[in-house]
Amino acid sequence: MTDELDPRLDHLRAELADAIPEDPGPDALGVAAIMAQATRHERQAALVEAARAGSRQALDSLVVELTPLVWHVARGNGLDQSTAEDVVQTVWLSLLRHLDRLVEPRAVAGWLIVATRREAQRAWRDRNGRPALSTDSAVDLPGDRWLPEPEALRDDRDRRLWHAFNALPRRCQELLRLTVLAGRAEYRAVAEALSMPRGSIGPTRGRCLTQLKARLEEDDVR
Repeated sequence: MTDELDPRLDHLRAELADAIPEDPGPDALGVAAIMAQATRHERQAALVEAARAGSRQALDSLVVELTPLVWHVARGNGLDQSTAEDVVQTVWLSLLRHLDRLVEPRAVAGWLIVATRREAQRAWRDRNGRPALSTDSAVDLPGDRWLPEPEALRDDRDRRLWHAFNALPRRCQELLRLTVLAGRAEYRAVAEALSMPRGSIGPTRGRCLTQLKARLEEDDVR
């Protein structure tokens, strides 16, 4: 997650912790055991169940693990930093209100993707007085606002990778970000977030990765 969100993340974690009542949920050792679970979706489902039982630490772990996903969906819908931060907070508070009604805890990442997209589009309309750009019309927009901060790029390899990534069409950038952050099990939610048929996510992702590789190879021969 970018450094620009860290202070707000701390505030968000504190606010969510205050919103969930103290209850004899899993202790620190129990949450540590959850975090060690083999798969991402098993871990997230267990954290949801623990948060339902009243574990503030489980809720905190969910916030830390999934806020980068929520953040990138918000920013990927064209929101500026301040508005995206408000959307992140709104979405997490909404999840907390609906936690007991989440039918499939393993799908919490997908729930967050869909909720964030809808809230981001509402925020865009409220701020700009018109609907957000469609996915198709945003394909060729510059993608520099989705780059990490320069100081976060650790070495030349990182810089070359992000330079090549930023040269991709906007649609590819968003698709690659979401499939990495959400995982393959959330292709349905990714498809809804990007207004794409679910069956096209895998093939389109493959083409985007091919484009990324080609751009990296072009940089290597320059």
